[in-house]
Amino acid sequence: MSLEITHDTIIEDLVSAYPKSVVYLMDHGIRCLRCGEPIWGTLASAMEEKNIPVERQHELVQGLRDYLLQASSQDTGKDA
Repeated sequence: MSLEITHDTIIEDLVSAYPKSVVYLMDHGIRCLRCGEPIWGTLASAMEEKNIPVERQHELVQGLRDYLLQASSQDTGKDA
């Protein structure tokens, strides 16, 4: 299973499709909810706003995919 999450993924779409992504993003300093309203923009724009270097951005996007795959396998009771 592969998740189509990239730097260009719109945060509102990501959170809608993968609600658990909120935990990962917030743990990494990317607030994807403000006052209950989704942030507009892409993962890249949110990371740039936080001055996260490009190299680290790639790591965070891959880490998000891995996190969601692991969460999904735990939900279904299967190994990742």
